[in-house]
Amino acid sequence: MARIALTSALRGEYEHLFNSCQIRPAKAGEVEALIDKLNGNRPRYQQVGQALGIPWGFIAVVHNMESGQSFSGHLHNGDPLTARTVQVPAGRPKTGNPPFPWEESAEDALLLKKLGAMTDWSLAGTLYQLELYNGFGYRLHHPHVLTPYLWSYCNHYSSGKYVADGTWSDSAVSKQCGAAVLLRRMAERGLVEFADQPKPEAATGPLVVAYSMSACADPLETRRVEALQGWLNTFPGIFVKVDGIPGKRTSEAYQRVTGGYLPGDPRVRQRIAA
Repeated sequence: MARIALTSALRGEYEHLFNSCQIRPAKAGEVEALIDKLNGNRPRYQQVGQALGIPWGFIAVVHNMESGQSFSGHLHNGDPLTARTVQVPAGRPKTGNPPFPWEESAEDALLLKKLGAMTDWSLAGTLYQLELYNGFGYRLHHPHVLTPYLWSYCNHYSSGKYVADGTWSDSAVSKQCGAAVLLRRMAERGLVEFADQPKPEAATGPLVVAYSMSACADPLETRRVEALQGWLNTFPGIFVKVDGIPGKRTSEAYQRVTGGYLPGDPRVRQRIAA
């Protein structure tokens, strides 16, 4: 299959899609559960990632996509670790004897993709490597559909997928959460960062809302909160869920951008008392 180059235009596309990504409310609970499980196994992903120079979050979401987070399957394609892979890529790992430790097989899968410390692990570079991992079939042959491998469960994807090798359906809907969607929520929760996303310098915000851990009863105030959250998301390294609740994560993001927490945040009083 032809390989797509990571051009400046493609970088811009990835960044725009990621920054405007919103998880479908009906899938929010499932996404949280997936991320909780990934984060629980973070030490195993970090072990492999640190050895190769690969962010743990990338390995984690690939593991979810390829084998449903099962540690009894190859990271290459989910085939059982009790034998070499049968599906493409077949016959992996080429060295060693089954059953393979998950970490050993995972390293083989990542090295086969030529991933490591020299890979571009910027936000756009990470999304590019994820799409490349699965292949550019959607982009090349069905460009009207953004690949569900990245965007399923969010506002950027509704339907269209390969239901078998070489068999396309416009009406079929992916039942698996996309890798970019997982990363977006992981970033919102402060679990992952990207190489090109430094903490922002202080800036003046467009509006101020009061801190609250629950949704506002006033629809106008809710829209103000959502506007603030949308604005915060425009800064590099800031990922806030646009949910209309000006809680802890929103206040922390506001502090990173403006230098001060939202009015009413308990941490304001703590700092004054100190």
